[in-house]
Amino acid sequence: MDVISSHLSVLLLPLALDALLWFGPRLSVRSIMASIFDQVVTLNIQSNLPVKDLLENREEFVEVFTHFNLLAVLRTFPVGVSSLLSGNITIANPLGAQSVFEVGSEGSLIGWLFLLTFAGWALGGLYFNWVSAVTGQREAGFGFGRAMMQTLFFSAILTGILFMIGVPAIFFLGILGLINPGILQVTIFILVLLSAWIVVPVFFAPHGMYLRGQNAFYSIYASLRMARFTLPTSSMFVLAVFVISQGLNFLWAVPADDSWMRLVGIVGHAFVTTALLAASFIYYRDLNAWLEIVFERLKPDTASPQI
Repeated sequence: MDVISSHLSVLLLPLALDALLWFGPRLSVRSIMASIFDQVVTLNIQSNLPVKDLLENREEFVEVFTHFNLLAVLRTFPVGVSSLLSGNITIANPLGAQSVFEVGSEGSLIGWLFLLTFAGWALGGLYFNWVSAVTGQREAGFGFGRAMMQTLFFSAILTGILFMIGVPAIFFLGILGLINPGILQVTIFILVLLSAWIVVPVFFAPHGMYLRGQNAFYSIYASLRMARFTLPTSSMFVLAVFVISQGLNFLWAVPADDSWMRLVGIVGHAFVTTALLAASFIYYRDLNAWLEIVFERLKPDTASPQI
């Protein structure tokens, strides 16, 4: 907390992102998603497949995207600028209703997704690099440009892995649900338990790029090594970060969208999440320093004996 209190400028990025989502325009995908849904219905009719259930759920499907703001994609994971409003539906602000701009076509939607995702990665790299610098725990010898390039590379790697694993997993779970819903529930429960082994390495995977100037691959490797030897304590740290940030989000989100009190929540969220990020950098630095001491002591003494 003291580190962030002494460097309040690091709050500018999360505050700016939430200000954009609150006072800026809403980039709506309602029309394009309704069009895609209708195309699916038409395809089912041409294939002589039942469409009754689809038609009954059309309004509910479209309603989900009525107030969705595509600009929320700027909040990327795991490297990204923290945002309170990216996970909340905002339709108004103290100055009035949001202006709405519709995405006109599927091509435009894909283009916006690529553009906003890339911008989110870049802003996230700037944010992480900024916070790591104010902690005073970084090693010298690497610049901002290298950190940004490794951020983009790292984010692209994780996105590729997510697609390679996630898409087949979704198909597999869908088929499993058709065969036996009971087995599907058990499988999902097992996957949730196994995810505990993945969360810690993913959480700390980018830290080496900003503290030690490591490349994306070595930063991921260093995170896996750290998680292997410190999983219980690191899991508790990650859990504490999650509970604090998500628990306080309920408090920050209490004021209405059109109330200036929402600004208190936005500032509080920016301060707490940035402080937690700074704490994670300090934790990562200290734990890796301890691991290096342990590994050094475990090395066999290869010095020749004195005669």
